Amino acid sequence: MKQFFGAFFGSVIGIILATIIAVVMVVGVVKSSFGGPDTKDEDEISTAKENTILKLELDGPIIDREKENPFKELGELASFADKGGIGLNVMLDKINKAKTDDKIKGIYLYSKHLEAGFANIEELRNALEDFKKSGKFIYSYAEFYGQKEYYLVSVADKIYLNPQGDLDWKGLSMSLMFFKNAFEKLGVEVQVFRHGKFKSAVEPFLLDKMSASNRIQSETFLNSIWNTMLAQIAKDRKISVEELNKMANTLQIRFPEDAVGKLVDAAIYEDEVIAELKKKVGVAVKDKLNLLEFEKYEPKDKKVVAKDAQKIAIIYASGSISSGDGGDDEIGSDALARTIKEARLNDKIKAIVLRVNSPGGSALASDVIWREVVLAKKEKPVIVSMGNLAASGGYYISCAADHIFAQPNTITGSIGVFGLIPNIQKALDQKLGITVDTVNTNLHSDVGGALRSVSASEYDYIQGGVERVYDIFTKRVAEGRKMSQADVDSIGQGRVWTGSDALKINLVDELGGLNDAIAYAVKKAKLTDYKLVELPKQKSPFDAFLGKKESELESRLIKKNLGISYTYFKQLQKIVNVKGIQARLPFEMLVE
Repeated sequence: MKQFFGAFFGSVIGIILATIIAVVMVVGVVKSSFGGPDTKDEDEISTAKENTILKLELDGPIIDREKENPFKELGELASFADKGGIGLNVMLDKINKAKTDDKIKGIYLYSKHLEAGFANIEELRNALEDFKKSGKFIYSYAEFYGQKEYYLVSVADKIYLNPQGDLDWKGLSMSLMFFKNAFEKLGVEVQVFRHGKFKSAVEPFLLDKMSASNRIQSETFLNSIWNTMLAQIAKDRKISVEELNKMANTLQIRFPEDAVGKLVDAAIYEDEVIAELKKKVGVAVKDKLNLLEFEKYEPKDKKVVAKDAQKIAIIYASGSISSGDGGDDEIGSDALARTIKEARLNDKIKAIVLRVNSPGGSALASDVIWREVVLAKKEKPVIVSMGNLAASGGYYISCAADHIFAQPNTITGSIGVFGLIPNIQKALDQKLGITVDTVNTNLHSDVGGALRSVSASEYDYIQGGVERVYDIFTKRVAEGRKMSQADVDSIGQGRVWTGSDALKINLVDELGGLNDAIAYAVKKAKLTDYKLVELPKQKSPFDAFLGKKESELESRLIKKNLGISYTYFKQLQKIVNVKGIQARLPFEMLVE
């Protein structure tokens, strides 16, 4: 009876919620169609016309794959859904098509606050560089340029800054949070098991600062990222690398006028930028400029592909790796392995491009995915395209591929494993006055629990498991990369590498982005006429919206309220939820 009433009231509540959402949608459509203030810029248009300039607003996260918006066609309601960020896949496609679209004369970058990894920025920057080869222009404007934003827009023909704005130029910094002292005060003992002297993921629980080896690797990859930025900016702005470093070391850029003639072309207001754009495309000052928002640009595909054309599958693997089906920002081994298997068994799919953007996670889950990559490779080409991160477990699932692409500033490697078991017995007893008594059937029944320390023999037992996983991990890499296991171990031990350094030690095959990986897959599969299919299939927009887990909704609410502090909250949350042997990067590396 209790179950009946639970199901009954659950159904009633579901109907009520669906009705409310439907009413809100109808009201929103009516409002957007017949009422409400028009917030659109007077120069903005809704479709491409002759002499159009694309306006790309750089604000928020850049994610590998854009999520479908169930309210896209419903005017103001489009902002009702959580888009998750700007899709790199969509941006690359539109920029490529705009290059040959006669109606599009140039791109206007409006920079705000970009949340993106360096590799995704590199990929977008390369696409803009390629766009310029068509003879079309790129102008940029911002009230504030952070270093990531500036690196991206430095490709522009003209860079403008608000005369009361700011440009951040001081070099890169990376921070790690250490919990050792806090846990000691709380009476929590974190028992650590690891292999790899560079496996810095466990250091926050053992130390109060970076170890010497961790500092060396951090300085190496941070300088590698910075040097990549400097080289590109120096080329496009015609400023020497030495001068760029001098500007950073002396904090030379204090006010907008300090950047004029160096990092920017002029310090002017946006209306003045619009005037410059009008002049560029030959529009009179009093006439309207055709500015088209990037999201509204719907280019027609000039290439006609037969309905029965062969396919290249792009499979996205983004987030931490865990067992099961995963979630929006998590790679579930069952779900990803199933997707790879389906692509393997589909005769129409002639090659697979696996797009990896992951810091790793469960070693077991990583191995499950690795197995499917190996099986797929026997049937058709498998090419990996690394995004911002493809490290530890992220590298584990990549290493068996036929060919691996990475950006110069991709973070990869980190071939090492660890395990954590917290012991909260002292915290319960001394801080809360709670004692625990346990009954076991066997001597070690409660090993791995959080209520006591492990014994010496139990430590050896768990450490043995860690050593075995590391041995298997390095064997997988040796087989995939055609190296000796000893050579893998010499560059492994948990050490993190950038893509440019990984190329030198044979962890990757080539520097490039997603489009380069697709072109390689096409060539490998010997295709001329083909279609791209993105996998796994996204949930229907309404299923995704209505099927949000309670934990996901809570996370969004917490993130909104905590702001920048959410990063540290998420870090602690991940620590608490660690289960099994891990192949992953430090929980959070903050590079600014």
